[in-house]
Amino acid sequence: MKTPKILFIGDSITDCGRLEDQDGLGYGYVRLLHDYLVTTYPSTSFQIVNVGISGNRIIDLAERWQSDVIDHQPDFVSISIGINDVWRQLDRPEMEQVTPEEYHQIYVELLTKVRGQTNAKIFLMEPTIIGEDTDSTGNKMLLDYVEIVNKVAEQFEETVIPTHKAFNQYLQSKANHQLTTDSVHMNSMGNMLIATTWLRAVEDQLR
Repeated sequence: MKTPKILFIGDSITDCGRLEDQDGLGYGYVRLLHDYLVTTYPSTSFQIVNVGISGNRIIDLAERWQSDVIDHQPDFVSISIGINDVWRQLDRPEMEQVTPEEYHQIYVELLTKVRGQTNAKIFLMEPTIIGEDTDSTGNKMLLDYVEIVNKVAEQFEETVIPTHKAFNQYLQSKANHQLTTDSVHMNSMGNMLIATTWLRAVEDQLR
């Protein structure tokens, strides 16, 4: 039986210390998903690959797409990108910025390459949050990028992981627990929310 290869690519939320982890998985949602799949489906030997890199924007993914995605020939590609595309506009406005239009164009180009050069199913994760307040400036700016992820998924008939929606619903519930360490990077509960949202959206496709 073929070992399903699931590749996760993204920024620091995906990276989450993978280079310091002997398994190369990191200590975030990718690790949680690995441990869940291994213990829930012991007869299936999932191969989990984490190629997240802290600080990445979609333009960075484009530069390494061949070596870090296509060359792996994964069965599933899970993409989480967009937080830094917005965060840099707030934190480092002097940098060349990625506009929503550019984000859309590059996303389409990346998925076109996956479609043309692999047989992988694609999972598009909505960017999560920038600030634990749904009305924060970062979250308002993020809405255009979340909408683009959904449009691109619809165009390619691939699966959306509604992570932004899940975080918004949690924040609107007025729960007492924090999900991030600094308004962007996840604590253990934030990683758990990402992982459970991911599983609800795609677990049936992995079996």
